Amino acid sequence: MCGIVGIYCEDEDLTSELVYYSLHTLQHRGQESAGIAINDGSDIRLYKDMGLVTKVFTPKIVKTLKGKIAIGHVRYSTTGESKIENAQPLLARSKVGNIAVAHNGNLVNYWGLRSILEGEGRAFLTDSDTEVIAQLLSTILLKNDIVSALRILDSKLMGSYSLAILYNNTLIAYRDPLGIRPLCVGEFDFGYAVASESCALDAIGAKKIRDVDAGEAVIIENGEIEFIKINECKRRAFCVFEYIYFARPDSTIDGRNVYRIRYDIGRMLAKESYVEADIVSPVPDSGTTSAIGFSHESKIPYLEALIKNRYVGRTFIMPEQKLRELSVRLKMNVIRGNVENRKIVLVDDSIVRGTTSRKIVDMVRCAGAKEVHFRVGSPPIIAPCYMGIDMSTREELIASNRTIEEIRKMINVNSLSYLSLNGLLKSVKAKEDELCLACLTGKYPIHVPGENAA
Repeated sequence: MCGIVGIYCEDEDLTSELVYYSLHTLQHRGQESAGIAINDGSDIRLYKDMGLVTKVFTPKIVKTLKGKIAIGHVRYSTTGESKIENAQPLLARSKVGNIAVAHNGNLVNYWGLRSILEGEGRAFLTDSDTEVIAQLLSTILLKNDIVSALRILDSKLMGSYSLAILYNNTLIAYRDPLGIRPLCVGEFDFGYAVASESCALDAIGAKKIRDVDAGEAVIIENGEIEFIKINECKRRAFCVFEYIYFARPDSTIDGRNVYRIRYDIGRMLAKESYVEADIVSPVPDSGTTSAIGFSHESKIPYLEALIKNRYVGRTFIMPEQKLRELSVRLKMNVIRGNVENRKIVLVDDSIVRGTTSRKIVDMVRCAGAKEVHFRVGSPPIIAPCYMGIDMSTREELIASNRTIEEIRKMINVNSLSYLSLNGLLKSVKAKEDELCLACLTGKYPIHVPGENAA
């Protein structure tokens, strides 16, 4: 998923700190690597490494990064291996100046674009699709101004891409014409900020101006901000999983409060799939808000069956399945006194591969639960994602070729119910043509070879 940040600040000593705190707030979007690129007045300085923001950036390192304009990135890999070479921002040097790019999303036509550039003699240092964007942009800028270059770049890219770009003394942010990934802009006393989510603006005391529109660029130069429409699209396709799982609940995206959506998902689940039980418990943390909604609607008491270890990251966005499975017991523990001899409703945001869900259910049963019922705050995930979520093959998706009854048996629960697609749309308060629902319907908002178009 990745998180991106861009800061323009008149106080050169403050800029890198603002990026740091913004990235820390977006840590849920990526835990593999973190980086900051900053213009120090004469050149772009880049510092990045593997690991969490607090590990990569010590106070001493942050203080060495001075300048008015900077971008930052936390990474969760979909295209490109999890290694330091692919950590972002990525830097491209050219005759027109230096360009640093931070990218949230995934290019469907990455390999085709890379092959063309390699045929033109361009060398690549990474296997990340972000380097293709940086190389393309540096080439296009040789003969075009920023706005024209963005229009040409956009015509070549296919997929999802919210971008924060540092080009000499200019900060640029751009959101793809379908608006698949989030991007917003805010203002504070000394300048402006762009970020993947509004919670990052809140963390640095920036007042949100608005979300960046689909196909819109934000250009900040010499303290002036400008919004320019780069591309128009007939429909929107915002990733519904941002609302279901990825975004922080205290964020507001495209005018919709994430917490309220997840609460309404829980209420809708209770309406669609009520079951008699003693307690409702979330699978923490992403199921918490929906479990509260389920409890309020069903009148079944909310009581936690599981406690999460706050120092273990999100298992779904860990890069390897072995790590995901190994971390489940480290990640959470059962409160035996809340579970023993009780009928439990477990509420989770989704079931992707099913392995984590089975392990959690087994833990609850071993603690003495009389019955375990599983309620899921999304429809079954039946198709892979090509736009930036690590669900790349149908084989790894438990619901792609199984019935709900087969899944119920596999995860060892007494009953299993998913939220209906109509229930999801009502909870989000959006129409089908405003969202990307490809992983739930198998219909994609852009052309993907071998897949059906929406």
